[in-house]
Amino acid sequence: MPQFASDGMRALFTAEEMSFRQEVRAFVAANLPAEIASKLMGGLHPGRADVETWTRILHERGWAAYSWPEEYGGPGFSPVERYIFEDECARAGAPELVPFGLKMVAPVIMKYGDDRQKAHYLPRIARLDDFWCQGYSEPGSGSDLASLKTRAVLEGDRYIVDGQKVWTTSAHEADWIFCLVRTSKEGKRQNGITFLLIDLKSPGITIRPIITLDGKHEINEVWFEGVEVPVENRVGEEGKGWTYAKYLLEHERLNFGGMGFCKRELARLKAMAAETMRGGRPVLDDPGFKLRLEALEAELLAVDMTNLRFLREVAAGRENALQAPVLKIISSEIQQTISELQTRALGSRALAFNPQGTASNTPHHYAAENYCNMRKTTIYAGSNEIQRNIAAKGILG
Repeated sequence: MPQFASDGMRALFTAEEMSFRQEVRAFVAANLPAEIASKLMGGLHPGRADVETWTRILHERGWAAYSWPEEYGGPGFSPVERYIFEDECARAGAPELVPFGLKMVAPVIMKYGDDRQKAHYLPRIARLDDFWCQGYSEPGSGSDLASLKTRAVLEGDRYIVDGQKVWTTSAHEADWIFCLVRTSKEGKRQNGITFLLIDLKSPGITIRPIITLDGKHEINEVWFEGVEVPVENRVGEEGKGWTYAKYLLEHERLNFGGMGFCKRELARLKAMAAETMRGGRPVLDDPGFKLRLEALEAELLAVDMTNLRFLREVAAGRENALQAPVLKIISSEIQQTISELQTRALGSRALAFNPQGTASNTPHHYAAENYCNMRKTTIYAGSNEIQRNIAAKGILG
């Protein structure tokens, strides 16, 4: 398993937290299927089957809903324990658990849902009986989400939904989608938005693939034409969806750290640079490259420590409006920097293209594909330009 600044970071954890890290590390080493780990350690993205397998292994241990409090079936990890858990799993090559269910819609249901919704949806999310996706962005409504136009009209005991969502990650694999829809055009735009849970098997839903520059099918457009949604699938009050959406996005940004992913990819970067020869020597020995790599390592350590400091503040009940936007900005940008340096280390070898992820006789690092895919990190969950405005407002008022 790749290590990163282990001596320097160790002093930032208590003895109990270090013991917990060893427990997680031992469990992952003993239970993560090697064929799944090898995919991620080689630069491939996991498929739904991989995520389902790992989720159910964790569920048997009681760790699948690792970010949840005990009252809803989670293990009750502290914020720092959640960080440690994610760090160890990512660095070992475990696939990320479905965030749309565990980290996005579940917290909204916990805080704003009724008892029936909690009893029905939360256990199914924890077991991954239902694979979720997010229906927020629309053509013309991305960072300006309040301008969304997908319409839901209440007729008796159900809403009739018409409209379109776009850039919907994993919609082609998902069972359910949580959606922001417009139920009123009166008054302030944000006041006419409602939060619905929609079964993707409902008649009138069409999912169309969007093939991205890296050749992958990860995102989609989702069309709703006269889709009937029972009113019992509305979370909270009609017209209060904007409040619930903001709460969800705060969770998404606070969970954006991805430090384990960055450490794993940094280790891959070093391996790439060590095996790639240029001018008769490994790229890793090139003074210019070495300087950039050392600067990147120092930056990653600083980001990791900032992340941990934020989590300590959350654990102490000292959350503030700066934590989520700042963490989203710095984490997304360092992910892009790592992927950029991977392509630079490989040079022309980074251009090898294998969108199906099939076996070949030549080494394939998926560097170019991952570089293209990482361009999105500074856009989704609220673009970094918007996050800087939020942070500035928090500082300046």
